[in-house]
Amino acid sequence: MKQGDALHLSWPSVDAIIGNPPYQSKNKRQGEMGASFEYELRKQYPDVDGRADYCVYWFRKAHDLLKSGDRAGLVGTNTIRQNYSREASLDYIVNTGGTITEAVSNLVWPGEAVVHVSIVNWIKGEAPGPKQIFFQEGNKPGVGEHKATVKYIGPSLSAGEDVTRARSLRANRLANCYQGQTHGHKGFLVKAAEARAMIWSDKSGHIAEVLHPYLIANDLIGKKIPKPQRYVVDFQGLSLLEAQEYASLFANVESKVLPTREAAALRETKRNKTALEKNPGTKVNKHHANFLKNWWQLSYSREDMMAEVRKLSRFIVCGRVTKRPIFAFIGSAIRPNDALQVFAYEDDYSFGILQSDVHWQWFTARCSTLKSDPRYTSNTVWDSFPWPQMPTKGAVKQVADAAVSLRNIRTQLASKHKLSLRQLYRSLELPGESPLKDAHAALNEAVRSAYGMKAESDALAFLLALNIELSEAEKKGEMVRSAGLPEFITDRASFVTDDALTA
Repeated sequence: MKQGDALHLSWPSVDAIIGNPPYQSKNKRQGEMGASFEYELRKQYPDVDGRADYCVYWFRKAHDLLKSGDRAGLVGTNTIRQNYSREASLDYIVNTGGTITEAVSNLVWPGEAVVHVSIVNWIKGEAPGPKQIFFQEGNKPGVGEHKATVKYIGPSLSAGEDVTRARSLRANRLANCYQGQTHGHKGFLVKAAEARAMIWSDKSGHIAEVLHPYLIANDLIGKKIPKPQRYVVDFQGLSLLEAQEYASLFANVESKVLPTREAAALRETKRNKTALEKNPGTKVNKHHANFLKNWWQLSYSREDMMAEVRKLSRFIVCGRVTKRPIFAFIGSAIRPNDALQVFAYEDDYSFGILQSDVHWQWFTARCSTLKSDPRYTSNTVWDSFPWPQMPTKGAVKQVADAAVSLRNIRTQLASKHKLSLRQLYRSLELPGESPLKDAHAALNEAVRSAYGMKAESDALAFLLALNIELSEAEKKGEMVRSAGLPEFITDRASFVTDDALTA
């Protein structure tokens, strides 16, 4: 028996490996174990993305040590089936001679740890015959469990079409999808009533230049009357001296934000000094030092996003972490919080595609998760999502009209029954007819028509094939369409209606 860091020790030759390796995200791992530990880990495993969960390294090492015909079974966080953690673990296993024979895709851990896990059994070599995959829906232990028998279990641990093979499309990477603003400190926030009073009493209109309505996902979908509950002080683009011209707001930020950022930078400097003393080659983190240099600015003000949003009358958002497909337009005067995913488009056609079941299926198949809730990740969901390439003008108009009709119907229903959008959309999960279900069905039919997709077609299989086709077309230098109205639409203003959440 040995005691030590198993990732850096030699393992004995065995026929099978089982275990529940430690897990921890990159940021927490570095905070708990130090930069020098992270440096040694990255040095030993240079091919593993530094953002991957700690348990990923154990999957990789276990597979490397297996001989042909040997088996392994490990527990990991459910991130092992998502994004860069999946690439370094389950993708690595199936791409280097491994076959997943049985798996639990998602399970609420029954112990004290508040975490969702995946459990994977695999063999180094081939394993003909049916495979079992287990699932759990929701966040309650023992509830919503079911299983499926499949011919093949892919790295995403899904019973449906394995879309992990989808490729990032350059057309999408150049398109306008963003994460909302991260304020980073509550000292930048002002209650809505107080902020409005400040703006109304400022006859010069000066304060409104830097004090903006600030919307989070719960304000949008969790309130019966959606509206921003807070405003944000955003000195974006202003130097220290320019920001000081807004005296009262600047003084508040200085008294609350500056001391916190100074203390965080000092702690970071001490950690870095210790790490460098242990290992001069350690790559240290200067995260808080950079924040201190611009302490009067939001942590991430998303200047690129704001530059695009300012051109528009409204733009599309959805909750970055959401159980339900709820997209909405908000006015460009509102600043979106980090809890919102931002799509800088104002046309009803783009909204219709994003709100459709076609996009939602791609979203849930390609996203990461927070516990069991889907989380929109632009580098996996957006970048790879193939948009309709040859829609007719009639098809574009049909999608846009269905999108407008859907928003009108759900606004009317929410108002009539005094429901938030979240409460309203829960009704979609219940049996029975409803105007909202009919409106979504009409939109889904219009979107499929724009793709040239038959009603009985598997949407994920269709989208995956289209994604690969478009990736090959980009390699040849051919044009690929992304979001936004197609270039042949000349009456573009008719596709931009005026309904949007405003402050």
